[in-house]
Amino acid sequence: MLVTSRLRLREFVPEDADALAAVLGDPAAMQYYPAAFDRKGVEEWIERNRNRYRGEGFGLWGMLLKDSGELIGDCGCFLRDVDGRDDIEIGYHVRRDLWGNGYATEAAQACMQYAFTKLGVGRVISLIRPENVQSIRVAEKNGLTCEKIIFWRGYEHCIYAKSRG
Repeated sequence: MLVTSRLRLREFVPEDADALAAVLGDPAAMQYYPAAFDRKGVEEWIERNRNRYRGEGFGLWGMLLKDSGELIGDCGCFLRDVDGRDDIEIGYHVRRDLWGNGYATEAAQACMQYAFTKLGVGRVISLIRPENVQSIRVAEKNGLTCEKIIFWRGYEHCIYAKSRG
């Protein structure tokens, strides 16, 4: 789907479950979710995104290292209804042993450009809990700013947003 200098983003396939479980099943990596995912939850995550590809034409994609083809996380665009407004959210997860290498920033930048140019949207968002410093850093590096804080799904979340420039 998308290629960056170090990454390739592509649609998930069911066979990605083992590699994705190393990300979504890691309690530290998923500390800002209600819980880490078990194997069934990872498989449902993949299927939910495969349904998005068929329904909307996009979703979260597998994030692979371009050189090795190793799946190290996910990143992509999906529809999110927040405060009665449909927006395109940019979401991302990277395997914990690879944090700090800029992969989430690189992938999110590519997905944001995809949303602006291919999907034609005027704005993208990322919902991020205020204590999730790593995700805030990714959003801010890509030019998103916190518009407001809302109470969503039991927790405070910042709506980070950026308009097409």
